[in-house]
Amino acid sequence: MAAGARAREVAALLGVGLTTLQRWRRQFAGDGDGSDRRRGSPRHVAHRLSEEERQRILLTCNQTEFAALPPGQIVPVLADRGLYIGSERSFYRVLHAHGQAHRRGRARPPQEPRPVPRLQARGPNQLWSWDITYLPTSVRGVWLYLYLVIDVWSRKVVAWDVAEREDAQIAADLVGRGCLRERISKGRRQPLVLHADNGNAMRAATLEARLEELGVLRSFSRPRVSNDNPYSESLFRTVKYRPDYPRRPFQSKDDACAWVATFVSWYNHQHRHSAIRFVTPHQRHSGQAEEICRHRSRAYEQARQCHPRRWSRSTRSWHQPEVVWINPPPPENANGPATLLIAV
Repeated sequence: MAAGARAREVAALLGVGLTTLQRWRRQFAGDGDGSDRRRGSPRHVAHRLSEEERQRILLTCNQTEFAALPPGQIVPVLADRGLYIGSERSFYRVLHAHGQAHRRGRARPPQEPRPVPRLQARGPNQLWSWDITYLPTSVRGVWLYLYLVIDVWSRKVVAWDVAEREDAQIAADLVGRGCLRERISKGRRQPLVLHADNGNAMRAATLEARLEELGVLRSFSRPRVSNDNPYSESLFRTVKYRPDYPRRPFQSKDDACAWVATFVSWYNHQHRHSAIRFVTPHQRHSGQAEEICRHRSRAYEQARQCHPRRWSRSTRSWHQPEVVWINPPPPENANGPATLLIAV
């Protein structure tokens, strides 16, 4: 600092506060005597616990009858017996000094948060997402269960079922039928990833064994984080807010199956999905979407040539999204490798 360095920058370099650096200069430079003038209590405290009393507190707390009790309960018990060794705060102070003031309840210690599942798909049948939702029936408290499996890249519903219970065997058979229909086998170069939440049917060993036979990898959402499975949640929103969704509960399983079959046919072959440039999921899944979008781009370019003043910038982009993510990485890591988290 004598050479002209700024005090604030020197303090930041040393990792201390500016006032601390200024105090050091006053104490150790110029007329300072170099003594530590911080406030404290160097005098001897006459009523401080002796070493024998501290050991007595420690031995008392480690007795069998007191080993599972906190000082807040030990001190009253000793008082009932006419004994006073120290205050409750003194007990805590001695236990803390000997490393015995830890929580001893049955509650588990805080767990590390689960890593964020980051999954990507660059083509069909690379990443599927599935979930189960309720369908109401005419009997109060009785539900039907709708199983839906969606291809994340194309948004196509690749498998569905309606059942009267939530069962891992039903889910395993459903995924098996979907893999058979899409010709997915264990010998694929890039294995299929099946993403789901943490429900009982999703975590069941029955489904795990079937997926292992099919060569399908599993991925799970974080607990109580619905955003980790957004495509299935969005699909259920579309299902239950369709204009033709029944206003009355389903009378039977057959009625529910008939309606879901109609919905899936409409969704896959007629619904123009906004996230995939308004082509149908079947068109994107089968590879027709690229040619459709090129045809749209040519039509817009011809219209621009006829009336160039109507477009101050480029025409509307019909380019198909190449990569679809579940939890995309932060922007600074967008070009880095994807982290695939698989539960085994």
